[in-house]
Amino acid sequence: MMQPTPNPESLPGRLADDLDGAFADVVRVYQDGIYSGAVQLTRDRHDAEDVVQETFVRAYRALQRYPARRRAELRLGGWLWTIALDVCRNRHRARSRRPDETTLAVLVDPSDPAADDPAAVLDGAAEIEEWRRRLADLPEPQRNAVVLRHVVGLGYDEIAAATGRPVGTVKADVHRGIRRLERIPTVEEVTS
Repeated sequence: MMQPTPNPESLPGRLADDLDGAFADVVRVYQDGIYSGAVQLTRDRHDAEDVVQETFVRAYRALQRYPARRRAELRLGGWLWTIALDVCRNRHRARSRRPDETTLAVLVDPSDPAADDPAAVLDGAAEIEEWRRRLADLPEPQRNAVVLRHVVGLGYDEIAAATGRPVGTVKADVHRGIRRLERIPTVEEVTS
């Protein structure tokens, strides 16, 4: 039997009262969003899984050190994304120092019923890869802001908290990122 999704607003208070008991619900509420955003930022599902895991390990360790009052006042979404973005940046820096030649993006989930139609899978995979390529062409602040706003669904104030940038700058990053995405040529446009 599936457990109901906990109310995200109640989680900080629950963390203050019982860190170990409430942390599983924090993971359950936020893991899918962090994974979706991490896939777009890392361009690799396996890296994204590692980012999610490391994000929650770091979060749990930090929460153990926080007094109950600080845990009760946390804005969890933005705070977790601050950690996730840091993990993504660290992984990118480490990879740029020692490139991994075998990295391949896994674009299809074999358990997905749509995986039975090879043409649809290829079209969908090509479209996903095209958007990942276009996102990768954005400057990092714009890419992060666009992904956190339109993939993860965070509010501007949460993105500002996660990135350490003012809300007005975040709004400008999202707006400029979207405009730039619209102007980046597709692979077909470049090759024709």
